[in-house]
Amino acid sequence: MAVDALATCVEYFGITGGPMRNAIILALAVAAWISTIRPSASANQQTTRTTTRVPESCPVTQSSPQAFWPPTPYPSQHGSDGFWFGSERLWVQLPTNGTWSHLPHYRPSETAFRQKIQWWRKGYDWHADMPSKLVVTGKRLDSTAPPLVSQSNASGMGTRMDGLAFIMSGLDIPTIGCWQITGDYNGDKLTFVIWVAP
Repeated sequence: MAVDALATCVEYFGITGGPMRNAIILALAVAAWISTIRPSASANQQTTRTTTRVPESCPVTQSSPQAFWPPTPYPSQHGSDGFWFGSERLWVQLPTNGTWSHLPHYRPSETAFRQKIQWWRKGYDWHADMPSKLVVTGKRLDSTAPPLVSQSNASGMGTRMDGLAFIMSGLDIPTIGCWQITGDYNGDKLTFVIWVAP
């Protein structure tokens, strides 16, 4: 809402001048701005953790006491709702609840659910990997479904300000359900299971 429109509203109630008028206009402008802010991803994930249950029939990949930690100097931190999974040859960050939920569609007309995922590899050089050798496949375990489609044109383009590179891939997941996803980088494979929820 424009400031002029707010001023008109304030004057409608008979407040025509002085510091009180300006304070009210400022407060209304801040309230209008706050109402436009979308909930953060972490807020959505918190809701997901409390409302989404993974069926016992879906063996989602979970963290273990011998959890993998990326080698130095790769980033070792992750959110409180995630963990690293894999080896130095190929690793990803997965959610602790084993669930990807509320995924968007790549385009409004498409029915597949879109997820982007960063794949890491020790010593990875994206300049020498064009097009990327990473191939991502996926199949639904709990029912029949078309295979997952990976957008290979997004791979190999991820770089960080610290000079470390990762492979970014866009996954189009045809349906919700229990999915087994495999990344294969020139024979080095990493497989995990994830529950895709509404």
